[in-house]
Amino acid sequence: MMSGTWINAAAILVAGLLGSYLGSRLPEKLRETLVMALGIFTLLLGVQMFLKSNNTLIVLGSVFVGVIIGECLRIEDGLNNLGLWLESRFAGQKSGNQEGKFLKGFLTASLVFCIGPVAILGALQEGLTGKIDLLLVKSALDALGALAFASSLGLGVLFSAVPVVIYQGAFTLLASQLQPIMSDAMIAEMTATGGLLLVAIAISSFLEIRKIRVANILPALILAPAIVFVLQILGLS
Repeated sequence: MMSGTWINAAAILVAGLLGSYLGSRLPEKLRETLVMALGIFTLLLGVQMFLKSNNTLIVLGSVFVGVIIGECLRIEDGLNNLGLWLESRFAGQKSGNQEGKFLKGFLTASLVFCIGPVAILGALQEGLTGKIDLLLVKSALDALGALAFASSLGLGVLFSAVPVVIYQGAFTLLASQLQPIMSDAMIAEMTATGGLLLVAIAISSFLEIRKIRVANILPALILAPAIVFVLQILGLS
């Protein structure tokens, strides 16, 4: 339990230490190429997950309704505003000294590593299925981020591993409590919906092909197994 999150935290610590040591000597082109390679891998992993669906109409319906809910609730804007508020509230203070630099490194890295659909998707996947594929991808990406952040913001970046463990661990433990009531069909459609979100993340964040408000699709993750549950009760699945 939570092995994926512990690996994620370890990746941040190791890469953060390395980044602090290397400073700005890590080539920018190397980081860019690695992120692109991770983006392609994430895209293909998302497609593989989507193909696990037994009924793609359930995925389509959950995404359609989920997007409406997400756009009405403005989940993406809410997460962005939370990040901006936290950064202005804490990272902007005492920025002229080492204490401010440490705090900014900690807060900036914590926001980047925690606030995003991959953290939620990966934690839920581990809690429900025991698989850590998504969290391994996230670990690699966070390691690159920790390298970059620590090279300019210092050792405060390493301590972002703590909120990552707490945040992702909470989702994993919650999902594990739901596992007894989740049928294989419910997990399959939730996995397929998660795959669709993963493709959107790869296109939007990693490959930067087109901006997609991925967080506004997150309600679909709840709707997909809920639809399966209702269909099973009605004897239609």
